[in-house]
Amino acid sequence: MSAPFDLRERVDLRTRNTFGVPAQARRLLEVGDAAALPQALDALGEAPPLVLGGGSNLLFVDDVDAALAIVDTRRAIVADDGVQAQVRAAAGASWHDVVMWSLAQGLGGLENLALIPGTVGAAPIQNIGAYGVEVADRIHAVEAFDRTRGELVALDATACGFGYRDSVFKQTPERWIVTAVTFALSRRAAPVLDYAGIRDALAARGVAAPTPSDVAEAVIAIRRSKLPDPAVIGNAGSFFKNPIVDAAIAAALRDTHPELPVFAVDGDRCKLSAAWLIDRCGWKGHRDGDAGVSAGHALVLVNHGGAHGRDLLALARRIAASVRARFGVDLVPEPRIVGTTW
Repeated sequence: MSAPFDLRERVDLRTRNTFGVPAQARRLLEVGDAAALPQALDALGEAPPLVLGGGSNLLFVDDVDAALAIVDTRRAIVADDGVQAQVRAAAGASWHDVVMWSLAQGLGGLENLALIPGTVGAAPIQNIGAYGVEVADRIHAVEAFDRTRGELVALDATACGFGYRDSVFKQTPERWIVTAVTFALSRRAAPVLDYAGIRDALAARGVAAPTPSDVAEAVIAIRRSKLPDPAVIGNAGSFFKNPIVDAAIAAALRDTHPELPVFAVDGDRCKLSAAWLIDRCGWKGHRDGDAGVSAGHALVLVNHGGAHGRDLLALARRIAASVRARFGVDLVPEPRIVGTTW
């Protein structure tokens, strides 16, 4: 892009969301330089645009008036004392590419988050997490355009208000446009291994003293064995958050269902496996037309080719209603639903 931004009209968004559902943006603004955001936003007018990343955490139920994408993909080590280093990546960079690039630089910390689809800019919004690590654990600062103040700002991790799949950016999306993230990484390996079969995957590879790159390869193998590839069948990964409930509720459910996976969050709350709850309600592999549930993972909704966003949303609501009726637990979607409310 030669200009700092490009404004186009009537843009098809089917290839810009990993569900592959049809949608259109009446206007799409692509920004290559965050410094140009004030001028670029003036070109759109007053309505806050939908900020697009890789489209891996969106379900379009309707068209959008205005959308914006940061297309800057630059990345660099911006500080390095030989032990700790900071990597700054622009919002448009592929998340997985940055993970693998950081490992190639000898920097550990992001390896458990390998192969998560999407862009760097989406990572702090959702506070992506996998295999015992949340991206909040590795963030030094997030750069964003604050539409309230009309300027670019830098927020440290505390100011980002991170929670489970949550942040200030997700809570008030009309205010923030994430433009870059700086990660705090290490040259001294401290692998996180005590989660979801990582040790077993490493042992199967004959790895006794894993490096961060070894952990990344194990995570990639696990994810590929469990989760469908969006390039093959449309999906947005895990559709529902793992519900967090009072410890007493979790204990009562375990009394009735001893096999239910339960993870302590703190002294008062526990996290339940949404996949287990959905599976026990018989949804794995279910299909309504082209809207379905993955046969390999109950937490993943899939588009078999011709589903619309409203079809997937209707299926998701039926799933949540069945879990509520059987277990008394409410499920909440991970993806942002565009065009209606949950």
